[in-house]
Amino acid sequence: MAGPGDDVTLTFGGNATTLLRLGGFTLLTDPNFIGRGQRVYLGKGLWTKRLTDPAILPDDLPDLDAVLLSHLHGDHWDRIAYATIDRETPVVTTQAAARALSSRGFRATADLRPWQVHEIGGDGETLRITSVPGVHGPGPLAKVLPPVMGSVLELFRGGDVTWRGYVTGDTLYRPWLGEVLQRCGPLDTVIAHLGGTKALGITVTMDGRQGADLVELLKPPVTVPVHYDDYDRFASPLGDFVREVAERRVPGELRTVSRGETISLRA
Repeated sequence: MAGPGDDVTLTFGGNATTLLRLGGFTLLTDPNFIGRGQRVYLGKGLWTKRLTDPAILPDDLPDLDAVLLSHLHGDHWDRIAYATIDRETPVVTTQAAARALSSRGFRATADLRPWQVHEIGGDGETLRITSVPGVHGPGPLAKVLPPVMGSVLELFRGGDVTWRGYVTGDTLYRPWLGEVLQRCGPLDTVIAHLGGTKALGITVTMDGRQGADLVELLKPPVTVPVHYDDYDRFASPLGDFVREVAERRVPGELRTVSRGETISLRA
């Protein structure tokens, strides 16, 4: 749990939806508000049904500095998000998602190319967001699934980085993700999208084994798993990841979070 003075926290809403409070900044990630039993469209004839109820709803949201969106799939930005998120709220996302949101009236999209940087200024603080490339659709599925991005988030105070985290987005493991460390520096936290999601019989997000590969590669002091049991297309439950990490004795702390719970992101 997070203490009362903790300045870097995550509140888990389910799937990939989190509220990140990073110093004076508040970000909402991948807003998904539909309830258990409802379905969302993933495109190209693909649907998925939600198995859980969300722990964060639009009426629960504080004032937001930005929405961070991995990609424009219905389980990451659903019909309720379209209807309820203020169209002046900055949305930091891929170029493809930004174009689609702009066509629906969202007027403050930041369309990032891989490794491009977007900054949000505050009272003596800066939040730097660096877009990290990802692979959601391997091989032929690259033409079916939308482009995705992960994000490195860096909290600056007085010119110094006081916390650095990586939200993976819906990507598969690739060894070149080690470039995150080369470009941005060592991480304090990794927020890993897992679940081993299946589309047309092919795995399109990290399963337990790939998630452990990523933790071994990046060696963060804290890893927080999300995106693993909320939809019927998930094929690799959280236990797969927990077991892999334990068996490999991967250094760092695995910090699981329940829906509705707030945890610290500091080691």
